[in-house]
Amino acid sequence: MRQTTGWAVNEPGAALAPWAFPRRDLREDDVAVRIEYTGICGSDLHAVRHGDAAAMPLVPGHEMTGTVTTVGTAVTGFKAGDRVAVGNVVDSCGTCPACVEHRENWCFAYPTVTYGGIDRVDGTLTQGGFSSEYVAREAFVYHLPPGLDPAGAAPLLCAGATMFGPLRHWQAGPGKTVGIVGIGGLGHLGVKFAHALGAHVIAFTTSAAKAAEALELGADETILSTDSAHLDAAKWRCDLILDTVGVPHDINGYLRALKLDGTLCTLGIPPEDWRVEPTSLLYGAKRLTGGSGEGTRLVRDMLDFSAKHSITAQIELVPATAINTALDRLERGDVRYRFVVDMT
Repeated sequence: MRQTTGWAVNEPGAALAPWAFPRRDLREDDVAVRIEYTGICGSDLHAVRHGDAAAMPLVPGHEMTGTVTTVGTAVTGFKAGDRVAVGNVVDSCGTCPACVEHRENWCFAYPTVTYGGIDRVDGTLTQGGFSSEYVAREAFVYHLPPGLDPAGAAPLLCAGATMFGPLRHWQAGPGKTVGIVGIGGLGHLGVKFAHALGAHVIAFTTSAAKAAEALELGADETILSTDSAHLDAAKWRCDLILDTVGVPHDINGYLRALKLDGTLCTLGIPPEDWRVEPTSLLYGAKRLTGGSGEGTRLVRDMLDFSAKHSITAQIELVPATAINTALDRLERGDVRYRFVVDMT
């Protein structure tokens, strides 16, 4: 076994604390990565505050960039010294329809996630990227394209893929109008991607300050969703709306903002069910759909697209010793727009 160190939570709601633990010895198709930067995602916060006590100690973190240190005997795509990234899925069954299409995040047998998952070979619990090293199968490690800042690129492995996937699926581009609801860790990347794809971008936000920031990120216009008259003026305008909001909110105004045959894709996870007015959905043959993350093929495409268009997350870089402070601030919404931990 390979000894490594990380930051683990020992019981729900406790602070992360240093922890020494073993990584597996390399299998023939494994890549060992020295982790340099790890993004902090809302799901990390949830795992720390509300995770399963039976699965602890647990090392969170699933948005990683770093450098390859060694590879297994059958690895052909990586070598020591390569700059790479690892995301929130590190294995899958490989044979179901989703996996065959390289959409491993939807694996019918459930994917092996970066932390809190069950290793498909030895049955051990996976431990995440708030650590000095990660070991993953070659198929789930990504080359980091030259020119991408490795710290700013770390959140692309979850937040970036989450936003890029539906934009590609619903063919956002020239001649299309895309709405982004919520200009936070997810939404700010959605604005950047939609703008780079050539769409007309409308940012929906409850904050006047964020409305101004959205324009700087690439939005063509902004709408304050707390102003009912302003929101009503958006009726029939959007081909696609990506809703990133993770707190209770009314989606009917956004459904009314869709064009004929338009699509509202939810990407946030509110703690309460929506109340959907049937006429808001039915009138105009509109679609309400969802998404979360993406498979290996799209993640590679997303990283290449990001490098081509110089897209990274807007981040606040914090040392590992400040990781608990960053989690507390994230819980309060005090971040523009993503925290990234310097694991070096």
